Amino acid sequence: SLPPRGCSASPFCSFLVDSQVLQEPGDRSHWCVVAYWEEKTRVGRLYSVREPSLDIFYDLPQGNGFCLGQLNSDNKNQLVQKVRSKIGYGIQLTKEVDGVWVYNRSSYPIFIKSATLDNPDSRTLLVHKVFPGFSIKAFDYEKAYSLQRPNDHEFMQQPWTGFTVQISFVKGWGQCYTRQFISSCPCWLEVIFNNR
Repeated sequence: SLPPRGCSASPFCSFLVDSQVLQEPGDRSHWCVVAYWEEKTRVGRLYSVREPSLDIFYDLPQGNGFCLGQLNSDNKNQLVQKVRSKIGYGIQLTKEVDGVWVYNRSSYPIFIKSATLDNPDSRTLLVHKVFPGFSIKAFDYEKAYSLQRPNDHEFMQQPWTGFTVQISFVKGWGQCYTRQFISSCPCWLEVIFNNR
């Protein structure tokens, strides 16, 4: 059978229905899920990642990975279309022993916000710009666990933002930009890490 749209034919590729984790018996558990957004609208389903590395690209033939160009988008906004066309080779997410690295393979900068990139006492997280050809350790497991509040019952019941990284293609957001929120960015990703 054919893989779902936006999914390569690789055996590790599976989608999640909204926030539910679907695991088949004998499958290795996912280490993260990825959601692709255009402004305030999620496009496609959540993409579950089991392999140690994932390429996220637009429409270039880059082997296995998450091809954003195959997702059906009803967004006719010209800026969204322009940014989509600039994603190109996109990014590579790689799970290493010390955390998760993001390598910018596109020809344009990407912008990243992660709780583990900043001072834990900071009230607002900074958005970090990553130029083409550069990488950044976007997520640090040890630091994320140290930021947890173990006695917080709410934490046990719902995802914690410390285990989420936001990545915008081409356009930045936050204090230094006209866009204050990532939901104003044309094309962006939400990466949610498995904290189990």
